[in-house]
Amino acid sequence: MDFDVIIIGAGPGGYVAAIKAAQLGLKTACVEKRATLGGTCLNVGCIPSKALLQSSEKYHEATHDLAKHGVGVSGVKLDLGAMLARKDKVVDDLTKGIAFLFKKNGVTHLSGAATLKDKNTVEVAGKSYTAKNIVIASGSDSTGLPGVTVDEQVIVSSTGALSLPKVPAKLVVIGGGYIGLELGAVWARLGSAVTVVEYAPRILPAMDEDLAAAMQKILEKQGFAFKTATKVVKVERKGAGASVTVEPAAGGKAETLDADVVLLSIGRKPHTEGLNLAGVGVALDEKGRIKTDDHWQTTVPGIYAIGDVIAGPMLAHKAEEEGVAVAELLAGQKPHINYDAIPGVVYTQPEIATVGKSEAELKAAGVAYKIGKFPFLANSRAKAAGDTDGFVKILTDAKTDRILGAHIIGSMAGTMIAELALAMEFKASAEDVARTCHAHPTHNEAVKEAALAAFGKAIHA
Repeated sequence: MDFDVIIIGAGPGGYVAAIKAAQLGLKTACVEKRATLGGTCLNVGCIPSKALLQSSEKYHEATHDLAKHGVGVSGVKLDLGAMLARKDKVVDDLTKGIAFLFKKNGVTHLSGAATLKDKNTVEVAGKSYTAKNIVIASGSDSTGLPGVTVDEQVIVSSTGALSLPKVPAKLVVIGGGYIGLELGAVWARLGSAVTVVEYAPRILPAMDEDLAAAMQKILEKQGFAFKTATKVVKVERKGAGASVTVEPAAGGKAETLDADVVLLSIGRKPHTEGLNLAGVGVALDEKGRIKTDDHWQTTVPGIYAIGDVIAGPMLAHKAEEEGVAVAELLAGQKPHINYDAIPGVVYTQPEIATVGKSEAELKAAGVAYKIGKFPFLANSRAKAAGDTDGFVKILTDAKTDRILGAHIIGSMAGTMIAELALAMEFKASAEDVARTCHAHPTHNEAVKEAALAAFGKAIHA
């Protein structure tokens, strides 16, 4: 055998699995068809979008918010080219960083598209390589809409939305999930009039209803327009722009929305094309995901799969956890992942973060629960910083007080959720969190207060 393990895909799951496997003493190769490492997340996903979110927030702060702090600013200009160049440099630096880590840890980088020849053989760029085990971490692609042609100029995917040459006067976003709201927020801050069209009755349909409702109201105040429970009938180019025909999802009169740019963002699908999965006997489920057992092994012994290509949330950090776990498994260890303690974050302003069960899920499961809720309006640090939108909401078992879910809207939500994910990982109760001393004044005191509210009464509300 050429290697102990060959990993297909160098996104968050794949490159982390490769590094960990090498650290554990396995002779490791990682195949990547892109010219750079890091997968969708680093190249055209998580990282460039966060770079633009940060830059657009600074622009919006300079043009709208600094005066409230007694800082007078005049002559503010948007240099979109410089903003996009900074985004590209962030991506370039990080992709080079992964290449450095591969060299540091002795991971062999195989450049090209991978095809499975049998359960121990992978063909890359016309050459075959063998391994005792193979891990598929091929990621996902943007989901298309029948009849809609993405040209990445006027009708764009999330990839095209990261590099628009000018700020569109009117941007129509099809899809009210994570990606659509984040990229919509970037261009809204830079001057676009953004309309979000969502087929479900509400935005963020997979999240707790309280969060979704509160976020829609906040974004409406920021200038967003929403058309929920609305079906897209047709999208077509119209001169230099496009038109989007929509109608109520339940049926009714259609209307047409004019747009300079249309962002199609209705989700992602597993990327399995070209791998020859059927040829080697790797089975897919009804959603086109690779079937795996509780130890990430596919229907073919010795072939494993992780990340977006298998069941579960399509999140980079979920893929990373699976990457570490499968490497440990192949090295003879007994890893475990608590899928109930994997957080999700929407990087709008304010941010949304969630971990564990929502109210709807607890009700459907017949679980008796309590709610502890605390608004940032009553948090000293949030008040001083001027970012009082949102709240912390903690759901606990009514009998045991164990934390079952946590949901936050706030400027620091993505960072704050880690405390509650840790609490859930170690099966903490709301009282455990409430009795942990939190520094004052910090945003995290809102977590303590929500925990207090869940098992007793909050102090400051």
